[in-house]
Amino acid sequence: MKSLHLPLRLHRGAALGLLAWLLGILFFLPIAWMALTSFHSEANAATNPPSLTAPLTLDSYREFFGAGGGASPWPALANSLVASGASTLLVLVLALPAAYALSIRPVKKWTDVLFFFLSTKMLPVVAGLLPLYLFAKNTGMLDNIWMLVILYTSMNLPIAVWMMQSFLAEVPVAIIEAARVDGARLPTVLTRIVAPIAAPGIAATALICFIFSWNELLFARVLTGVVAQTAPVFLTGFITSQGLFLAKVCAASLAISLPVLAAGFAAQDKLVQGLSLGAVK
Repeated sequence: MKSLHLPLRLHRGAALGLLAWLLGILFFLPIAWMALTSFHSEANAATNPPSLTAPLTLDSYREFFGAGGGASPWPALANSLVASGASTLLVLVLALPAAYALSIRPVKKWTDVLFFFLSTKMLPVVAGLLPLYLFAKNTGMLDNIWMLVILYTSMNLPIAVWMMQSFLAEVPVAIIEAARVDGARLPTVLTRIVAPIAAPGIAATALICFIFSWNELLFARVLTGVVAQTAPVFLTGFITSQGLFLAKVCAASLAISLPVLAAGFAAQDKLVQGLSLGAVK
């Protein structure tokens, strides 16, 4: 019987591996197609059916980076980096002690607290657009990058607390108790004991918050103009009354996606550990 079960397990594992590869290729194909289209001329990119053997060129990238006399993308990219990076740091600073209070030092009815945090994400985004616009207008913060920093922090904080609570629940309480016996105060416990142990989970939370902030379009489109314009808002400028410049849009989309892809690649080991934390003992 054991000899029969072994081939079945091997075949099942091979089938699941093949299915995973097929799904991975299926999800990767649109990105590969976008990358290929970005290296085509506008005439070749607009052909139907599209040509795979069309000559490759860097003209779309040159135009995106302002070589053709157009607007430079660097201010928008810098604004996205400031808004995403600063809001992610603020989220981590605020979410770590909150998650500590809900996991290692749980408050009463901590599950209700977590549900309240998550319920704040149930409001349709467009429902808060007008109040936020009026607030930004009356406080003089329209077209201000710090308005986006505050907004992205408040948007990502509930998700960060929810994620980090599950990560910090895996931290051994005995280590924390030993540190407190040695006289360590709460800031020391958080920075020198909890944070290093839960580093994979913190990295996963930071990456997800960074991606959410980088990709946000609706609030950035309404609350910014020229000074605080972010990269997604800059990308919408390629859709004009003259038509859709497909090759240029693909080049701009790929260039704007590179910071997120680079961050994900750099933190991939921490991301996998963080998302699987607690799944395997």
